[in-house]
Amino acid sequence: MKLKASLLAAVKIWVVIYPSITLFLFLFGEELSVLPLYQRTFILTISLVPWMMFVGVPFVDFLLHRLSAKNSFSKSLKK
Repeated sequence: MKLKASLLAAVKIWVVIYPSITLFLFLFGEELSVLPLYQRTFILTISLVPWMMFVGVPFVDFLLHRLSAKNSFSKSLKK
């Protein structure tokens, strides 16, 4: 059971971070390309970690709970 919860957490984080990094680099990649790698990494992480922890993952949790509630409601109606 612990493995399933860890796997679900990893997938939720990936679902948030992959599109976030892609969009961030699409919007700011050219401007950041003149900076050294350690500065680009710092700017990327200082921006996206709070976004992921306080907005992105909670939003995915909200969507999953809504989807789960809809499925539970639909199953109860079919009985």
